[in-house]
Amino acid sequence: MKKISFLFLAIGFGFLSMPSAHAQLDNNQYDFDEFMDRSGNRYRSASGKPGPDYFQNEADYDIKVSLDPETHTVTGQLTMTYTNNSPENLEYIWMYLEQNRFTENSRGTLTTPVEGNRYNGDPLDGVKITNLQAKVKGSTSSKHLITDTRMQVFFNKPLKAKGGTAEVSMNFEFEVPVNGMDRMGRLSTENGEIYAMAQWFPQVAVFDDIEGWNIEPYLGAGEFYYDYGDFDVEITVPHNYVVVGSGELQNPKDVMSSTLYDRYKKALESQETVTLISSEEIGESKMFANQSGTQTWNYEIENARDFAFAASKAFIWDGAQFNLPSGETGLAHSVYPIESDGQDAWSRSTEYSKASIEYYSEKWYEYPYSSAVNVAADIGGMEYPALNFCSWKSKGGRLWGVTDHEFGHNWFPMIVGSNERRYAWMDEGFNTFINYYSTQAFNDGEYPTRLNQPRSLTGWFLGEGREGIDTYPDMANLRNLGMIAYYKPALGLVMLREYILGEERFDYAFRSYIETWAFKHPQPQDFFNHMENAAGENLSWYFNAWFYGTGNIDLAIDSLTEKEGAYFLTVSNKGEIPMPMHMQITFEDGSTEMKSLPVEIWQRGDTWTHKFETEKSIKSIELDPEKILMDVNFSNDKWPLDIYED
Repeated sequence: MKKISFLFLAIGFGFLSMPSAHAQLDNNQYDFDEFMDRSGNRYRSASGKPGPDYFQNEADYDIKVSLDPETHTVTGQLTMTYTNNSPENLEYIWMYLEQNRFTENSRGTLTTPVEGNRYNGDPLDGVKITNLQAKVKGSTSSKHLITDTRMQVFFNKPLKAKGGTAEVSMNFEFEVPVNGMDRMGRLSTENGEIYAMAQWFPQVAVFDDIEGWNIEPYLGAGEFYYDYGDFDVEITVPHNYVVVGSGELQNPKDVMSSTLYDRYKKALESQETVTLISSEEIGESKMFANQSGTQTWNYEIENARDFAFAASKAFIWDGAQFNLPSGETGLAHSVYPIESDGQDAWSRSTEYSKASIEYYSEKWYEYPYSSAVNVAADIGGMEYPALNFCSWKSKGGRLWGVTDHEFGHNWFPMIVGSNERRYAWMDEGFNTFINYYSTQAFNDGEYPTRLNQPRSLTGWFLGEGREGIDTYPDMANLRNLGMIAYYKPALGLVMLREYILGEERFDYAFRSYIETWAFKHPQPQDFFNHMENAAGENLSWYFNAWFYGTGNIDLAIDSLTEKEGAYFLTVSNKGEIPMPMHMQITFEDGSTEMKSLPVEIWQRGDTWTHKFETEKSIKSIELDPEKILMDVNFSNDKWPLDIYED
């Protein structure tokens, strides 16, 4: 009886009269369909926000470390307090030993091409771990298992869910490589060695609701994914070494002479760059509290996902105050060797650093730390919380560019803590996007920016070897990495802001995304969901095609005809990515008018004819007159074609 009733209802409502598979309507609906599972759950909502059961574990570090310049050796003692906020009891944790990348048989070494690349590393002995103790509720375990760049640390008793804490301590030791994969290492200069210290201590991996333990090995191109916590780090070095680190110096009077301390206080309150140690004072004992032996510099930073530092007796040091929208202030400062000195080079580093921090704080989200230091090293450019390593050879616009880019990383991924090892575009691409606007703003455009010239990139977009943005960085062809991690996602956001949504809608949604996921771990679907909800636009057609494909934009103006007092404009989508049509109409009297057709015209097919009426005679029509789109064929962007000018 139920089956008969259902059949009757089906016939009555016409369900059985739907077209067969062989008679489907000719449309492009599949371009607009959802392309991944973005449904919500208890951990992450469909609106792009953390759900009611969202969790993050926390790791707080107390580290005491010594640097021996005679042997280039780092020796340290680490105590980590780990809080398990997850809903699961944990029998073990995974930690990263990134210095094990620098061994002959590491996975990273063995997967580096024989001709080498940017991610070469010196083959050393890796890190030595001793005296490991993992304590849970008074029970201590020393059991651990090291596999390449990862270490599994076992507990005697499970670490309880929803707030259980463990204390993990150990000693560690390693030799600092000269070449640290363009991320850390040491540089010999006229006045001594510069030590750029990153990935230098054992650090816990992320346990989340997506993967459980995120345990991808450290290979090279893939960067980092860490939880947040507080760091208290004491760094012991020879007495005439300057040490700068992530966070705020806690004991300036213990390491500085009265002269240096007075200059340091002045820099904290000065809008202009103040010299702390000049080129004539490099390495002089009189600048420091101790005249011999060693000194210990103590840095602290709260709610950070990493800690880096630099040490050298070869540093010039200068600084100035940066100012935040809330009224808070902090110290922008720079350290660099005499080889990098000069107004066309690193003498402007602090000016650049201050401008960068202040711009991003005003535009997107306030900088959370009280210090921002730029370090000249033999590293092209690498970011850590409140500290950059930038090339000691950079000058002028290149130094501005790398300084601004690395400080921009404090927003992505230091504040918005995405998984760099998988989704490079969520930190490099988003950062390159915000760099575009900060560069336009700096000194009224003192330095040029590339993102306002998308047509210059057409060659790559038409190349057969191109890859998708979603390609994992360790898997990507290094010739593509700059485009798929940096420029293509940045261009995608520029188009989303300036062409698709408009600045007001985009800026509200993007700021909301940053604020919502500050000091948390968003996934790609969280970004997509949040932008759609906050901007009020279904953007699956765009996110899918631009971020998860290799198709291109090629919109065309085909023809304009006049009939019975009306104009009929025919346009077509000759590419793989649908887009709205924003066109400028120029009339014979010289006046202009903007005309837009929504992206939904492409749901119905690849061509569209629009009728509009005007009392004026049309002289020409131009698609995207401001040249925002990364349209690979701009020869068909105007009507009539014979007026086209490059």
